[in-house]
Amino acid sequence: MAHKDADEILPGGHLTEEVLAGDVTQIHRGQAYAEEGDTFDIDGTTFEVVDVTERTLGDMTDEDARKEGSPDLDHYRKRLQHAHDNFEWDDDSEVVRHRFSRAE
Repeated sequence: MAHKDADEILPGGHLTEEVLAGDVTQIHRGQAYAEEGDTFDIDGTTFEVVDVTERTLGDMTDEDARKEGSPDLDHYRKRLQHAHDNFEWDDDSEVVRHRFSRAE
């Protein structure tokens, strides 16, 4: 278990408010940025990474999108296309899901 900087796990500072509010409880990234049991802090609140799972974009569901702050998977795809130049959704692309919750 390690203590991480929130910026290592959460790309861009815009997600921190949504994580603090409980609206974002997971994030998919292109590689693992943490391990289960790692922690990170946002404004004095500690979060624990409770699951790190390898998946593909094709595994993602509307529920996954909602846990990442989007109303549905279609909106999530559009967010990724807007955030990343030359991004093309490929169901076979490998990603890593990082799930986290407030530490007790």
